[in-house]
Amino acid sequence: MTTVGILGGGQLARMMALAGAPLGLRFLVLDSTADACAAQFAPMLQADYRDEAALAEFARRIDVATFDFENVPAESAQWLADHVPVFPNPRALAVAQDRLAEKTLFRELDIPVPEFATIDTRGELDAAIARVGTPCILKTRRLGYDGKGQFRIKSPADADAAWAALGPQAARVGLILEGFVAFQRELSVVAVRGRDGELRAWPLTENWHVDGILSASLAPAVADESLQAQALDAARRVAEALDYVGVFALELFLHDGVLVANEMAPRVHNSGHWTIEGAETSQFQNHLRAVLGLPLGAVRPVGHSCMLNWIGEMPPAAAVLAEPGGHWHDYGKSPRVGRKVGHATLRAETTAGLADALERVGKALGREAQVAPVIARLR
Repeated sequence: MTTVGILGGGQLARMMALAGAPLGLRFLVLDSTADACAAQFAPMLQADYRDEAALAEFARRIDVATFDFENVPAESAQWLADHVPVFPNPRALAVAQDRLAEKTLFRELDIPVPEFATIDTRGELDAAIARVGTPCILKTRRLGYDGKGQFRIKSPADADAAWAALGPQAARVGLILEGFVAFQRELSVVAVRGRDGELRAWPLTENWHVDGILSASLAPAVADESLQAQALDAARRVAEALDYVGVFALELFLHDGVLVANEMAPRVHNSGHWTIEGAETSQFQNHLRAVLGLPLGAVRPVGHSCMLNWIGEMPPAAAVLAEPGGHWHDYGKSPRVGRKVGHATLRAETTAGLADALERVGKALGREAQVAPVIARLR
């Protein structure tokens, strides 16, 4: 029986293990925290990701390795790659960990990106603001996610505050200044590439964020075929350039009919959770198929789906479960402000049916504000 090792034991690893059970797979998780929620469904080694003794034991007990978040040290992934197959490869991980390397790759591949500049000193920040213009966003090059490590600069007068907030991190994680994109919609394309180079992509997903954290995803996004083609072309260019194997997501801004790349996630992605019930094959099972060299599953949507993220604490489940197309996912995490603790997916045959279901659930849970933009898009 094949054992898949997962670096990282969060909800993505948990859902991966659940998706792999029908394939007869076993899993082993390596995580630095004792309460990693994937450990509720798979054996776990608790150790620092840089602990070579732990990595050696991990490698000895698995047949192939992958990861569930991009902040796993790239050198740890490389160490493992010298002992067992690792997918995606460590280079893809390293590029996605550094916003500068990522944006540079997009530009080299002729994928539209906002203006950007690397920042190492206070003086470089002033010069970059003058060149890029305002509004713009100062970000850490590494370790930023869910809106963390960012400071929006509305005018040059905000430079002092931006530097006070992020400047002390410049030497440790690097900084990058990015031009602000006045987008009409936030979209993502979740794609999978097999060991043989075959690439498949689920339909474009539209996303809404609150305080930098994903709140809701709608799929298929109400988008024309030209946008889907743009997204697929960008995904193909990135995947081939990195010789990528597995699932990944490109987060995109729609600006005047053009998709502008924001960032890449080298893993299964929050905006692809709807695929568990809303597509022929979920992102989690297709990721496992890819890393094991198995045939990829179909990515056709099954009706129309909306994923609602639960942040901080879980609401009551009854309203969602009362819906014919309601699906509930509790990650088994303790409540905490800003923490992703679960999600729900509502699915319907028509956009009108999905809007009605969202309206009922939003009212029952007091989440009208969360569902309102999705309902407006559907109607």
